[in-house]
Amino acid sequence: MTMTLSQQVITLACVVFATVLTRFLPFLVFPKNRPIPKFLQYLGKVLPGAVFGLLVIYCLKNVSLLSGSHGIPELIAILVVVALHLWKKQMLLSIAGGTVVYMLLVQFVF
Repeated sequence: MTMTLSQQVITLACVVFATVLTRFLPFLVFPKNRPIPKFLQYLGKVLPGAVFGLLVIYCLKNVSLLSGSHGIPELIAILVVVALHLWKKQMLLSIAGGTVVYMLLVQFVF
């Protein structure tokens, strides 16, 4: 099913509006002269770790230790991510490095 031109314009307008709203709303709700509530400061500290924990669990949920490669490529990729992050302290480099190592292991080794 294809969208008509008017449907495409309305969809694009909604996407632009939502993007602008999510970019500017925090600055409107929390201007510089108002302190950020303690609850939001707490969430800012604990949510990143919780999100990464959920991502790790999600990525490893289908790993079978009893068949195939026994989770070895996943373990090696995790070790690469941890090593890169401890060495360079750059999240994107760690994620990219682990992803590249995992893909190379799956494609060429296992």
